Amino acid sequence: MSAPFLLIVIIGLAIAAWFTARARAAAFAPPTDGAQRPHSRPGQHGWYTALWVAIPALIVAAAWNVASPALVTRAVLAEPAAASIPADPLERGAILAETRALATGRVAAAFHHQAPVLAPAYAAARLRYGLMGLALAIVAGLAGGAYAYSRVRPDFRARTPVERLVMALLLIASLIAILTTIGIVASLLFESLRFFAKVSIVEFLFGLHWSPQTAMRADQVGASGTFGAVPLFWGTIFIGAIIAMIVAIPLGLMSAIFLTQYATPTVRRWVKPLLEVLAGVPSVVYGYFAALTIAPAIRTAGLAMGISSASSESALAAGLVMGVMIIPFVSSMADDSLAAVPQSMRDGSLAMGATQSETIRKVLVPAALPGIVGGVLLAVSRAIGETMIVVMAAGLAANLTANPFASVTTVTTQIVQLLTGDQEFDSAKTLAAFALGLVLFVVTLLLNIVALRVVKKYREAYE
Repeated sequence: MSAPFLLIVIIGLAIAAWFTARARAAAFAPPTDGAQRPHSRPGQHGWYTALWVAIPALIVAAAWNVASPALVTRAVLAEPAAASIPADPLERGAILAETRALATGRVAAAFHHQAPVLAPAYAAARLRYGLMGLALAIVAGLAGGAYAYSRVRPDFRARTPVERLVMALLLIASLIAILTTIGIVASLLFESLRFFAKVSIVEFLFGLHWSPQTAMRADQVGASGTFGAVPLFWGTIFIGAIIAMIVAIPLGLMSAIFLTQYATPTVRRWVKPLLEVLAGVPSVVYGYFAALTIAPAIRTAGLAMGISSASSESALAAGLVMGVMIIPFVSSMADDSLAAVPQSMRDGSLAMGATQSETIRKVLVPAALPGIVGGVLLAVSRAIGETMIVVMAAGLAANLTANPFASVTTVTTQIVQLLTGDQEFDSAKTLAAFALGLVLFVVTLLLNIVALRVVKKYREAYE
């Protein structure tokens, strides 16, 4: 019996229990003078009964799902046709795996001649034990539902256990994000420590030469200059935090100011959604646009200006397109922050004789600065984590240069490059990806801390 079918049956039983218990609770006589008022609403009685149907049934189904494969295997091995199966565990496991694949339809033919013979017996045993599991789950659900239904009375406090379960679900949902973050950090730290056991951390953080391909031989692992990551850090900052921000911050902020202060409602209704469409365009589309249109144009312009080092893969091409991509992050946050500034601050500034531009520069923008800083930090994080545009427009060369017409690379691009292909997972070259990820994580964390401090400072000034 398939798991989706079993889940549908359990959900159907729970829905039926909800309607039944709710109908019984709704039939309670309305309170008269001096009569006791029902503690819980009919819907809460329905949820209480539905949970008592679903939870026991799901527990039994999960336990049976764990135990049934062994029971099915035992039933197949008890068949007369299985008497000739070799006693060796490896051979027996291979035959049973082929039998299971044939019976479930995952494969059309098997290598071992005994698998087709045992496949019908496996399918029959699987169906038999699946029906048994379904019956046990239904019995458990009906028993739980009967117990809960018997407690549906006006004085029964059905709301309390339902609310406790909801609180527990909310707690679990919040813990998932925390535990996921802890797991990510732990995995990064563990693998990074393995990398730093092979390569000096000083060389990694301050080395000026990045060429992990030269470290494939054992006598070259940890060689001087092989894993110097400074060019990668500089490339990430140069493209994502300098060039892209030079494009995104002015355009995004001015777009927000225009839409909130100068644009008519009709213009705003059309321009704002069109501007936010940029955030929904896949990054690979931006990468193609940068590689096929912007990069050749920049190379042609650079050669026309006498810059012989102008390349068809340049930091300027990737940074410009990346800046356009993250404009919505800056403009949307700035737009919301400017719109949230109290109207009294605008009116007070204008009443004091300030012009509209002076009001924007000296009142609105400083008051909305926490939201603007949040949008800028969000845009920086998005730019730092971008990969496709850099791969397609900036190249893979780890160059330490301030020339925007030269080819550079970023941390995320190198992480993809290091983990692509058939390589030893415990080599220094592969473990370097985790060290790069750890550094990127720390940098992002520091950016968030700085942003929180800035936001706190200006919130205290304008609250």
